[in-house]
Amino acid sequence: MPPSHRSPLVNVMVGAARKAAKGLLRDFAEVEKLQVIAKGQSDFVSQADLRAEETLRAELSRARPGFAWLMEEGGEGGGDDWQHRWVVDPLDGTTNFLHGIPHWAISIGVEKRGPDGASELVAGAIYAPVVDEMFVAEKGGGAFLNESRLRVSGRREMAPSLFATGIPFGDIPGKDRFSATLAALMPQVAGVRRFGAAALDLAWVAAGRYEGFWEIGLKRWDIAAGILLVREAGGFVTAPDEQDPYATGAVVAANPQLHAKLRSIVAAHR
Repeated sequence: MPPSHRSPLVNVMVGAARKAAKGLLRDFAEVEKLQVIAKGQSDFVSQADLRAEETLRAELSRARPGFAWLMEEGGEGGGDDWQHRWVVDPLDGTTNFLHGIPHWAISIGVEKRGPDGASELVAGAIYAPVVDEMFVAEKGGGAFLNESRLRVSGRREMAPSLFATGIPFGDIPGKDRFSATLAALMPQVAGVRRFGAAALDLAWVAAGRYEGFWEIGLKRWDIAAGILLVREAGGFVTAPDEQDPYATGAVVAANPQLHAKLRSIVAAHR
């Protein structure tokens, strides 16, 4: 999205993401020196996550002091009667980051809550600093990569299509069901990728790089910005049972031609 066409809210997100990215890039260049804490098997938090989150909290709160927040490391804040809320993952793809793999991102979403208590996603930004790709979307305003408008892929058949997913790891239920889903899908498609950053997977669906993406057990900060990006790029995002993916953390995202096919395969093995 050209800077001249960005709303003030999008400008706030872009500015905060770029500021946090400077510290993350410095840490990435010296990743072996970072202190790392294991939150669980294959689930880590590093000094880089914490520093980036502090930068984002400071920048976003200064620009919009009335917004509440939901952050991966810091949890919820800002009161229960919020009308707008930041939903932030300061470093999506931490395991990649800690292994020196340059596939990670900052994700910032905005929820707006109405008088009835229902909320909707109204803005999002996903920034991949290593390649300087800034994905942004605003409800009703389309999705953009840097200054170019995004549209989901136009492929209509499964055979030439490329999909992405997240593989269950550690002692997490669902590995057998995931294996069954993969076994059913792989013979029908050109390939399945697992790159380890759900926010970027969704951004890449919006950009037409993948025809679709599915993963179960995601958190709101993983998907807030990405869901809006896909929808504003013309794609569909649901849970496998067609419920709200943002509430369930179970995501099936794809272009309109292939969403139903992908969703039915994932749903059959849930």
